[in-house]
Amino acid sequence: MMEEASELIGLQVYTPNGVFLGNVNNLVIDLEGKKIDGLFIGESNPLLVEDSKAVNVPYRWIQAIGDVVILRYFPKRVTTRKGAAPAKK
Repeated sequence: MMEEASELIGLQVYTPNGVFLGNVNNLVIDLEGKKIDGLFIGESNPLLVEDSKAVNVPYRWIQAIGDVVILRYFPKRVTTRKGAAPAKK
């Protein structure tokens, strides 16, 4: 399992709409459950995440993993301010 999990590091992650989110920098592991809880994206796309902040993508949001990671869900915009309105286009 460790060899397979380590192969996720560096993969590109895309939203369901095909927008590049970022690269997998690390894995979030549930040690008690012995499973991957999420993918840690160190520097994210500023169009999707305010200030290109790091994000943890829950494993349940993943649709497919191959040469890249395709998500089944990702919010339209992630902001760090509570109650912040989404950015207007």
